[in-house]
Amino acid sequence: MLVRLHRSFERERHFVADASHELRTPIAVIKTELEGALATADYGPEVRAALVAAVEECDHLIQLAEDLLLIARAGEGELPVRREAIPADELLAGVRARFVDRAARQGRAIRVDVDGVDRVSADPLRLRQALRNLVDNALRHGDGEIVLRAHGSPDGVELVVSDAGPGFASGIAPRAFQRFARGDQDRMGGGTGLGLAIVRAVAEAHGGTATIVLGTGAGVRLWLPH
Repeated sequence: MLVRLHRSFERERHFVADASHELRTPIAVIKTELEGALATADYGPEVRAALVAAVEECDHLIQLAEDLLLIARAGEGELPVRREAIPADELLAGVRARFVDRAARQGRAIRVDVDGVDRVSADPLRLRQALRNLVDNALRHGDGEIVLRAHGSPDGVELVVSDAGPGFASGIAPRAFQRFARGDQDRMGGGTGLGLAIVRAVAEAHGGTATIVLGTGAGVRLWLPH
């Protein structure tokens, strides 16, 4: 019985990984076509609003496909990291560039703050995925300016994504990094519940940690060792 159950889980995990991989390309093609239509400016305000919404949903679907693929690999114990010395300012500026237009459509800004760190030793693909999840979460559920901050310390680097939103409700904070964690009233509601699980998986794959920043506004901190 246990063997059959284990095989069933393995088949499901492989299916999720394969499906996620196959979905990314067609979604990216659809997004490109929609952005091309937006660039023509040959439409009225209602059509523009529909195109913008469709582009944002494509972003969400691409993120979901990437998240499911990472979760499947992490569940198999196969989340390799290929560390590189990444310039901290370029890393955060690249994440900002991905979301700056979306933030502007909401009347919000994204700021980069690098303090006492030149480079981050990490897998650039994995780390960008984790940071993108945090910015996406801030845009969906937060408020005000979003800050991407890198802070150096003797034994590692802290990366923090914060905003001026309502923060995490006390009931969700202890389990925020669990897969499919959801809340009814707070910033965890309305998503897949995978975002912070991805962040934790990436941090732990690097030998680091992911924690919620308590206090004014909302924030999540990744600590990565040198």
